[in-house]
Amino acid sequence: MPEGDSIFRAAATLQRALGGKRVERFESVFPALTRVDDDHPFSGTTIDSVRSHGKHLLMRFSNGYVLRTHMRMKGSWHIYRPGEKWQRSRRSMRVLIATADFEAVGFDIPVAELVKDRALARHVELSKLGPDILARNFNRDEAVRRLRERPASEIADVLLNQHVLAGLGNVYKSEVLFLCHVNPFARVEALSGEQMDCLVDTARRLLVTNVSGAVAPLTTYVTLRRTTRGSDSSARLWVYGRARLPCRRCGTAIQARKQGTGARLTYWCPTCQS
Repeated sequence: MPEGDSIFRAAATLQRALGGKRVERFESVFPALTRVDDDHPFSGTTIDSVRSHGKHLLMRFSNGYVLRTHMRMKGSWHIYRPGEKWQRSRRSMRVLIATADFEAVGFDIPVAELVKDRALARHVELSKLGPDILARNFNRDEAVRRLRERPASEIADVLLNQHVLAGLGNVYKSEVLFLCHVNPFARVEALSGEQMDCLVDTARRLLVTNVSGAVAPLTTYVTLRRTTRGSDSSARLWVYGRARLPCRRCGTAIQARKQGTGARLTYWCPTCQS
């Protein structure tokens, strides 16, 4: 699943390509997107802005509507020049927004809806989100408070809860826990205030670092994240995806185990995170 940094990059690139531009064509396989006001309500409107909110991508149009999309596991946005060959099949297209200069194509997007701009703050999904890690006005104290509200839960599972922290995903979960020397299976109530602060501050630092200057072609959601400080391109992450390989700090074999209701894989060093 694309994490908050991937969605932030997507929004930044879509904004650069589409922001302020007139919509020449709007297509979707979702009937609800093409039956608002009239059969083709978006042709002739302007794309006012594109931004991310956690793992949600929000595209605001001049007609008062916002297109909310969520990628889940397989969705992605691509950008093409008019007439350029798509890298995905037409059958995978879910939304197409074309201007005179670019075509933005949403492939395999499972969640797409139009929301009135004035109703966005009351949206059932968006209103429940925790502090957005990449927001300029990120509320650190509120993030810590929401973590503390789940004392009996395992910390790795809580870090993935978008109602606690919006934008954090499975890769960063394992990396943040490693950098803070926290056992992923520890219950929230067992963590000190210093550990809680470390988790929130480290999550914020890693995501902000990985989106600095983040505008890139959207032909793929592969993001070359780096959580280590070295220059070796093969050593970008501390523990994620490194099961049975030696810990970069102590040499102990990294372990992996499915965890939480979603059975997401957690990677950790049993020595550094004991």
